[in-house]
Amino acid sequence: MHPSHLNQNTEPRTVLWVSAHPEPASLTASLARSGAQTLREQGHEVLTSDLYAMGWDAVVRRDNLDRRGLTGRVEVTRHGRAAYLEDALTEDVAREQDKLRRADALVIQFPLWWYGMPAILKGWFDRVFVSGFAFGSDPVTGRRLRFEQGPFRGMRALAVITAGDRPGALGPRGISGPPTELFYGLLHGTFAYTGMSALQPWILPSADFTSEEGFSAVRDSLATRLKGLFDEEPISYREQFTGDYTEDWELHPHVAPGRTGLAAHLCA
Repeated sequence: MHPSHLNQNTEPRTVLWVSAHPEPASLTASLARSGAQTLREQGHEVLTSDLYAMGWDAVVRRDNLDRRGLTGRVEVTRHGRAAYLEDALTEDVAREQDKLRRADALVIQFPLWWYGMPAILKGWFDRVFVSGFAFGSDPVTGRRLRFEQGPFRGMRALAVITAGDRPGALGPRGISGPPTELFYGLLHGTFAYTGMSALQPWILPSADFTSEEGFSAVRDSLATRLKGLFDEEPISYREQFTGDYTEDWELHPHVAPGRTGLAAHLCA
């Protein structure tokens, strides 16, 4: 991965754009194309993974965890780590990992289905983010690879989401909650956990009611966010190994006293 340089947006970077929608003519696909074009116009290289178009296999199985084949009881974390360290991953996974190694930023784009990402995208994370590559421990030093010590330190991560909810629903008093809580698993549990700098998601509410006439405004809104991809401040999640957490990964009593829930893990 290349280092991240804030406030130097003129420097060309590499962005991996991973999208998940079955219809090439969908709003999601249209935004993916326009978003990638915006980044290219800024001088950046854009790598793409259109998971449906690729026919991505989303299911972890013994025959795709290690190309050498596995016998006996399968342990996903252990066998995935061994396959990575011994260069025995399947070719499709190895290609996606190579894209991630090249990237300065990751854009994950999906329609919100049942308050989460489509299964094919979840399966991309399940198969690509194996132990040793995206988390776990360094095989030489034993250093724990997570959060501020994560292997993707320096990479920026933006979720681009189309949702059926009304705008007010995706707020602090909305029925779906604020984005940092609704997407906590992705933002904190995946992006930040692997060392990435998680950005506030770009969300289009009431996406099903976007007209052809209204598409230009939506496209421009996303373009504005993308132009600041390497400049905006990331979400300020707490670091794990600098004193805020106990050995049981619970906040010390003196840290954010009186605060509970997901918000307690934000520095602000």
